[in-house]
Parts: sequence; structure tokens; C-alpha cells
Amino acid sequence: MITILTTGGTIEGLDYVGDKEIKKTNVSIADFLKTANVEFQYNIESVFKKDSRDINDDDRELLRLKIEETKTRKILITHGTFTMAATAKYLGKLNLEKIIVLVGSFILGSSEKTDAPFNLGYAISSLQFLNPGVYIAMNGKIFLWNNVSKNLETNKFERNE
Repeated sequence: MITILTTGGTIEGLDYVGDKEIKKTNVSIADFLKTANVEFQYNIESVFKKDSRDINDDDRELLRLKIEETKTRKILITHGTFTMAATAKYLGKLNLEKIIVLVGSFILGSSEKTDAPFNLGYAISSLQFLNPGVYIAMNGKIFLWNNVSKNLETNKFERNE
């Protein structure tokens, strides 16, 4: 069983239009999984729906509570890419003794050329093999919470050197 906690972000079709207005499209993680015809048990819970630029430590604390409440060992968190590394670091420092993978997309989940389904599948696959800890799974790579940052020039995640 995998618990999927959703927080919004591009993977769920939240797109900033200007400084404050958010454009929402109808994208569902459940729809991605249904299309992929998956064979594992999962539970999806929406924790909040925010552009990750608006996620703060109160939101991260809410995520911690949800993680601690769930009885499952494998947790997937969908998250916007702007502050994904900050959330991974926040959770990683807590030593929650579960396998926690954060995933998102760089291209809007409702776009025809989105990277969302690939990233989602890769993150779910990673949950099957990782040891307890907090990770980011993006574009075919796994990053440990304490060695990752988003490169705004390349729009990719990378290991801190």
C-alpha cells in the first residue's frame, strides 16, 4: 500500500498567471494512475492545493502530521518544484522512519507534453526499492533530501557538490 499526499503544484495543474492569480486545470493523480492501469493498492489524500512558492513551514508541519498518522510505510508526496527541496529537507531532518518520495513536474500536468506521468511512475517505482528516508524523484534521478537543489537556469534538480 502506498499513501499519496497531494499538495498542488504544476503536476496537479496549478499554473501561475502573473504574481498572484493561479490558473487551475482539471488534473488528477488518480487519473494518471488509472490511465497507467496500475496493480498496486494506494490511497490518495489532498493535504492542500498550493503553488509551491506559497508553501511554508506551517504547511510542512501539516505534512509531517499526515505522514505520522498514516500506517503505511511508503509515502509519495506530489509537490511543486520551486520549494520541493526545502520541503524534503524539512521532512528529512525529522527521521520519520518511512520511505518518503517527493515528485512533481516541470511541465503543467494538463499539457500534452507533460513530464508528470513519467515522473509519477518513476517515483512510485523508486518507493519499491529505497530505504527509509526522504528523497526527490525527478526526471529519472533520485536525490537524497540533504544533497539536492533546483537549478533555476537549467530547470532541473541536481546534487549539491
